[in-house]
This record gives sequence, C-alpha cells and structure tokens, in this order.
Amino acid sequence: MALALQRSTGKRKLGHAQTAAVDLDSDPKYNGDPISKHRTCWMHVAVYLRAREQRIPKKMFLDIKSSAPCLLGNFPRGARSKRRAKCKSRISKPKKKLDTETFDRYLEALWSSFSECKRTSFACLDSLWFALYMKGFSQEKVLSWIKRKQIFSKKYVFVPIVCWSHWSLLIFCHFGESMQSKTRTPCMLLLDSLEMADPRRLEPDIRKFVLDVYRAEGRPENKEMIRRIPLLVPKVPQQRDGEECGNFVLYYMNLFVEGAPENFSIEGYPYFMKKDWFDPKGLDHFCERLKSFGK
Repeated sequence: MALALQRSTGKRKLGHAQTAAVDLDSDPKYNGDPISKHRTCWMHVAVYLRAREQRIPKKMFLDIKSSAPCLLGNFPRGARSKRRAKCKSRISKPKKKLDTETFDRYLEALWSSFSECKRTSFACLDSLWFALYMKGFSQEKVLSWIKRKQIFSKKYVFVPIVCWSHWSLLIFCHFGESMQSKTRTPCMLLLDSLEMADPRRLEPDIRKFVLDVYRAEGRPENKEMIRRIPLLVPKVPQQRDGEECGNFVLYYMNLFVEGAPENFSIEGYPYFMKKDWFDPKGLDHFCERLKSFGK
C-alpha cells in the first residue's frame, strides 16, 4: 500500500514525477481507527479529496503528509472495560462531537430541506475548504471551487470553519454590494458557541482568505478596503459541553436562514443573534431532527 493509502490495482501509466496523481483509494480505517477520528490530519484531508474525486500531484500529497502529521496514535489509550461499553450504548448520539463526514451529511440534508426561494439568496461553502486553504496546499484549487459558487451574487454565504477540532460559523453578508452601501452593508459575522476560546483569534486568517477570494474573482477592492469590512462577533447561545459545537453551527445556519433580514445593515445588528436566541430544548429537538437525516 504505497504512501499508506494507495491500493495496487494493476499497472498504471504515470507521467512526470512532479505531476503524477496520487490514488486516494483507502480503507475505512487507518491504524485501527475510523478515518473520521483523524479530523484534519493528512489522512482525513486525503480521504476528503478522494471522496470528491479530486486528484492531486504526488509532491503536494507528500507535503500534506509531512506538514499535517497524524497525532492520534501518539496518546496512550487503555482497553475499554465491559462496564464502560454497556454504559456508552445508553448515551444519546447528539452528545458525540461531529466529525466532518457526519457534519457534511447533516448539512446536505439540512440544505435540501430549505425552500428553493430561500436557497437562491444563500450559498454554502464546503466544510473543509477553509481548513484546506489555511494549510496552504491547494489554495488555488480552493479559490477556484469557491468561484463556482458565485458568492458575489448571493445575499449571504455560509463558511463552516473547523479549526483545532472546534466548529464555528463565518457568514459573508452582501459581498456583492458597494462598500458604501448603508442598507446592504458588506460585513462578516462570526458565530462561535465557545466564546472563551476567543473567536477573534481567527480574524487575520479570515481577512487573508477574504482578500484572496476577492482577488480570485477579479474584484477591484484592495487590501485596505477588505480590512475595513466589519467582522462582527455576536453574543450567541453557548455550548453546554465540549461536544456540541458542530450541532450549534448547523442550528445557527438553520435559524439564520429562517430569520435573515432582506437587507442586512450595521444599524440593525445584532438582530435576532443574541444570548437568548434559542433555548436548550430547541437545540435538542433540532439534534433529534439531525439524527433522523441519517436514517
């Protein structure tokens, strides 16, 4: 199994060594652990690209493997007791932190549940695009994928962010409008269910990402203009434990689609995005709905 991923399927013709594509056909487990446990290490990124039939140069793959090492096997894990196994079966599934595979499955089902009228005003980027961009391996590809979404023709664009195994939600508002608009203010919202983790730590990376998105579209806005786009961090309901962040992001998206104003302006901020936006019962009911998507 070359590069710990590639299965032999007979002879294949390879081109130049720098451009030879890596076959990302892999087992559902690696070193005994499900792929979803690897989060955004090289293994998960590789399987993510394979699932979307994205072939990458061999050199880029080796760069990913060396720069995003897997740490899962570096920590001691004792054998599970039978008592623990029995108790675990009684724990409800929504308490489990969502990996990217599950998050994407739920997001796809949730997105399909919105009316066509709602979907025309929104766009949603893939859950790993921001993470891939941040790793610096395929920035041009990520920007080309975003370009196909035509985000500058949408009122709102969801950008799920998974960083340090924590989910948060970035929303672009009215990016196609003039920076001088008073009624349709181009701005960004960062919704985070773990305020103590300091969501604004992501701001430099977000602004670099946004600048490159504008440049890829051939937009006239320069770095200084991008710096002036407001990044707002509303005080939203917070998670109750260390496992709920993915569910919170999906619920933020669901409620935002339902209540987003026709025209978002700074004067109306924070609108409905407050600490009492929703209660735990509403979230728990939504989690039950998410579970039904997997049936």
